[in-house]
Amino acid sequence: MSHQIILPALNSKLERFNLSSCSFAEVIPDTPFNRTAYAAAHLVVDPLQELYPWQGKPAVDWEATLAYREYLWKLGFKVAEAMDTAQRGMGVDWPTALELIKRSTVLANTIPGADLAAGAGTDQLIDFSQINLDDVRKAYIEQIEAIEAVGARVILMASRALAKVARGPEDYLSLYAELIQGCRYPVILHWLGDMFDPLLSGYWGSANSWQAMDTVETIIKENPSKIEGIKVSLLATEYELALRQRLPHNVKMFTGDDFNYPELIAGEGDSFSHGLLGIFDPIAPVAAQALTELANGNFVEYHRLMDPTVALSRKIFEAPTQYYKAGVVFIAWLNGHQSHFSMAGGMHSARSLRHYAEIFRLADQAGILRDPVLAVNRMNQLKAVYGLYD
Repeated sequence: MSHQIILPALNSKLERFNLSSCSFAEVIPDTPFNRTAYAAAHLVVDPLQELYPWQGKPAVDWEATLAYREYLWKLGFKVAEAMDTAQRGMGVDWPTALELIKRSTVLANTIPGADLAAGAGTDQLIDFSQINLDDVRKAYIEQIEAIEAVGARVILMASRALAKVARGPEDYLSLYAELIQGCRYPVILHWLGDMFDPLLSGYWGSANSWQAMDTVETIIKENPSKIEGIKVSLLATEYELALRQRLPHNVKMFTGDDFNYPELIAGEGDSFSHGLLGIFDPIAPVAAQALTELANGNFVEYHRLMDPTVALSRKIFEAPTQYYKAGVVFIAWLNGHQSHFSMAGGMHSARSLRHYAEIFRLADQAGILRDPVLAVNRMNQLKAVYGLYD
């Protein structure tokens, strides 16, 4: 049975869209992935609690939030917890993030094979006008110790505060060496480009990505046994490919490139990237099937499944890229993983109806709408908010 919906088009008119996808059953992978795949998972708010969303401390629907993590684990993913996909620094404060990390870790311990790593940053520092490098160091250590106290491993998130106070590469070299050596378990480094967060401009002590890469390489090569890998989110393959060739053999490259991930994960021979991606959250069922095919050596089938998700990802992550989280949560709502489309900080309003309509089209074409009837009904609900009725 085909399904239809009237959607806003690029010319600001309305047009009929015929869905091509059919309902699908969730497939539990029967082959372990041969790439390490972390899905950066979103947070589900509770819209019925009376809190002011712009104050940075959201009311969380813990049941729905944790259920989504369990869903990702059952599909074979690891979870990158409390990252920017979960609105760290954009609607979610550090106490809420820590509570999320605690609850997620407790749940993971009850599920065979479930694994996670959690973001440690400095987002408890709000006012940068009077801070110095030692304040940044103390903030990082506070979060690292809290995360390791609950038994989770650390992802050293890029810090807005550090980007503000660092005088040059030497400050990054000294601080990261201290933090890495102080961690109980090997860490994942986090290189997030300023397209994701403009306040990270000049990270690693240089606005030139090649010069910044030299600093990153030095940090890694001075601490190889204490680093699991590095996530690179620059949306440009040349930087990731170059750094990948420079890494020690035991340090993994985790692509965070939500524009070019299929080719980077597939790689060539022994040269490939693992994944730590926000896009794994909305495309999880298709990505899990594709990664299973890759593990079985079926590159053609891997690309058949994964490649159609790229257009969707590029739309979700289009500029201003930091608002990509709205598209992630929109798809979770379309697919029935939460009962509403609202977000911490009111971020669901960060994109237009036309943007969401295009995400709907591309999600259908990528095969990730698990129940087209539900998806159509919910898209019609969103249209009604904007005064559009069929």
